[in-house]
Amino acid sequence: MKPLSQERAPIYEALDSFQKMRVVPFDVPGHKRGRGNPELAALLGEQCVRMDVNSMKPLDNLCHPVSVIREAEELAAEAFGAAHAFLMVGGTTSAVQSMVLSVVGRGEKIILPRNVHRSVMGAMVLCGAIPVYIDPACDDRLGIPLGMSVSAVERAIRENPDAKAILVNNPTYYGICSDLRRIVQLAHAHGMLCLADEAHGTHFYFGENLPVSAMAAGADMAAVSMHKSGGSLTQSSLLLCGPAMSEGHVRQIINLTQTTSGSYLLLSSLDISRRNLALRGKEAFARVVELAEYARREINAIGGYYAFSRELCNGDSIYDFDPTKLSVNTLQVGLAGIEVYDLLRDEYDIQIEFGDLGNILAYLSIGDRPREIERLVGALSEVRRRFGGSEAGLMKQEYIEPDVAVSPQDAFYAEHESLPIMETEGRVCSEFVMCYPPGIPILAPGERITREILDYIVYAKDKGCSMTGPEDADITRLNVLKGRY
Repeated sequence: MKPLSQERAPIYEALDSFQKMRVVPFDVPGHKRGRGNPELAALLGEQCVRMDVNSMKPLDNLCHPVSVIREAEELAAEAFGAAHAFLMVGGTTSAVQSMVLSVVGRGEKIILPRNVHRSVMGAMVLCGAIPVYIDPACDDRLGIPLGMSVSAVERAIRENPDAKAILVNNPTYYGICSDLRRIVQLAHAHGMLCLADEAHGTHFYFGENLPVSAMAAGADMAAVSMHKSGGSLTQSSLLLCGPAMSEGHVRQIINLTQTTSGSYLLLSSLDISRRNLALRGKEAFARVVELAEYARREINAIGGYYAFSRELCNGDSIYDFDPTKLSVNTLQVGLAGIEVYDLLRDEYDIQIEFGDLGNILAYLSIGDRPREIERLVGALSEVRRRFGGSEAGLMKQEYIEPDVAVSPQDAFYAEHESLPIMETEGRVCSEFVMCYPPGIPILAPGERITREILDYIVYAKDKGCSMTGPEDADITRLNVLKGRY
């Protein structure tokens, strides 16, 4: 095998060589390089459909890589400072779930913040692990959950010395980081593993003056969304591991749920994007930070909006902040975040990442330019002038502490009944309810339904939040466990 060089992209190189061969395809996919589906070829382009191929000896196999995919994973591990890296084609959802399934089993505990992505909850449904939630502090002005304080982690460890692992968001959707180094030290000192959901932290590995990355902090595993800030194709991701993890065991766990037909479009995009970041990431993310800082200054000068950043840091629950995150509180403009989100899209043709009850997030990354920032700032100014009002009557996105009555797995598979949503108070939910994005559950299986939660759901629906999760798509009914718990 050739020596490792970050200038190489072995999967892309193998595909490029394959394209120059006159191989007759008697294998899948059935569109046969686009000939069988000309409309698809016209939409995506002939080059794209020609590269949509199946695993074969010259291109390696994602389930058991021995050549070009193996080399691409070794290059990724080197670029990210990991002992092992796995290319993932099921999104960071599959990376997060593989990470959790690798370290906890049925009846075993995992310590984590409640403001985790639904993929973490889904992993616990699959494996039967027991969540030990750390309730994050909340910022009263912003109405958002913060990071995990070190003292709260210490208390959870003290009360649950048998827990197998601690999971940390690095960063949260809004850009807030916990003291990851200290949490890793605490976990290891008590014989626990430390996992990081780094769906929004790819750039931590390549930029300067950014929060610490999971691998640099000594974490044992990290799920990294390359397709978010890293520039690869949607649904492509990485799972990183430290030296304490068995590469073979993690691969077996991944293969339980990941497709056996890995997309070479996704795999090559991971390969090319890793190379791009390794060679040019430092300069690219410096530009992203500059754009974000400029946008914050301009948005804050409008009045009413609050584009927040590192001034929030308190050394604990907000240990650090990701300056690339353009998170903006909208309540003093008199509009819920989701209302600003909708207005930007419908009135100004600007699609931001998400809006919740009090905030919006405009996701900045390596593809953004100053002209788009100017357009966003101008639109926000217009939104305030045309649609702004009093903040009276607006609900903050307050964190609601969960009441866990049953494990997620037991609740999800238990006998249940469907009730009108306003008749479910006091019952135990057997399904998920969340606003997506960001995909943090308002309710998860096994949690008791309270009046506060019901009021929150009704308000979020009225404001236009995209609600997902329940069997009833209109969320007029919820599935609850039969009997009283």
